[in-house]
Amino acid sequence: MNRWGRVIRHSGQTALVLLLLTALTGCLYPKDRMGQNERPSKESVRSIQDAVDQYFESTGLLPIKNSSEDTPKYEKFVIDIAKLERMGYISDIPAAAFENGGSYYFLLQNEEVDPVVKLMSISVYQQINDLQVKVDAYRESNGGQLPAGGEAYPSFYHLDLGKLTGSKPDIRSVYSNQTMNLIIHENGTVYADYGADIRKAVEMSGTEPSPEEDLRELLVSQSDFVPVKSAAYYWVNGDPEARLPEQ
Repeated sequence: MNRWGRVIRHSGQTALVLLLLTALTGCLYPKDRMGQNERPSKESVRSIQDAVDQYFESTGLLPIKNSSEDTPKYEKFVIDIAKLERMGYISDIPAAAFENGGSYYFLLQNEEVDPVVKLMSISVYQQINDLQVKVDAYRESNGGQLPAGGEAYPSFYHLDLGKLTGSKPDIRSVYSNQTMNLIIHENGTVYADYGADIRKAVEMSGTEPSPEEDLRELLVSQSDFVPVKSAAYYWVNGDPEARLPEQ
């Protein structure tokens, strides 16, 4: 096991309290603070990357908060921004960071080999969580039926927002800033649909994807953002197809 792998083994199994609180309550993120169209600066990502690298060089550890084994990969390994500031690795917390009232978590990907800093949209995360609560309530009141429209992918359906109470969210892609479609698996789990973003990422890559390749990694490699609340996607007959993620 390489040096990064040894670090991760010691990251602990305790659930990430902050993320769990986010899932349970929407009051942490008032609508006027979500700022889902706000774009963090490249410089803020670079500064946190430099701080993470320096922290590891000094301590042999990664400055991450604990997470449970079953935390999805695009919600895991959230960087402890406050610790980096407290220990002098950064002079100021970036405006985009949740810890400074911003709309993003800074987190690590590829953590066991060459950790790279990415951004997770709290707005998309929270709005999908809110919809999941409504979907669960709908199923409870309708004998297990799903608020589903037509088929989007095998075993996935378009989420019929008209069947749910309350306001209808306008969830924007961090990649295109376009309104995203919402899908629901037959097991009742709600996801943001990144199919259009993935199709564009494949075009930009200029190569034919392998059938075994989870295409979400193209989005991560081509941008500073992770596709939070996403199904896995694979290339099938010239198009991305959603499947249940392993994480």
